[in-house]
Amino acid sequence: MKQILILNGPNLNLLGKREPEIYGSRTFVDYLETIEQAFPDIQIRYFQSNHEGELIDKIHELGFTIDGIVINAGAYTHTSIALADALSAVPAPAVEVHISNVHAREEFRHHSYLSAKCKGVIVGLGLLGYDLAVRYLVSLEK
Repeated sequence: MKQILILNGPNLNLLGKREPEIYGSRTFVDYLETIEQAFPDIQIRYFQSNHEGELIDKIHELGFTIDGIVINAGAYTHTSIALADALSAVPAPAVEVHISNVHAREEFRHHSYLSAKCKGVIVGLGLLGYDLAVRYLVSLEK
């Protein structure tokens, strides 16, 4: 059975409450059930933290044994060389996801330290981006 880690960074625990005009009104935990139902043969591991070191620790903990990482690092996307280094340090392939179209937002959101360390980037497709990222990672041969 394949295992995929979905890793959400700061403020993503507020999905459903935070700026619903940008991020929608659905919580991620609610959406996670949709993903699990869509991929019954895949073990989905989910972790969210507002702390950079905890995200890095989770990549180190699971990145050597799982089949892929879906990462939405939130604001750390634009600031964290350490998260990029963590993704580089493990063999699990990663896909970067952003709910909103970061390229249509403030200029500081246009740069990602993570993109070069990921197999691909999905932006602006809402929560569906997570589903698409899992679908891609499941399709990869190990």
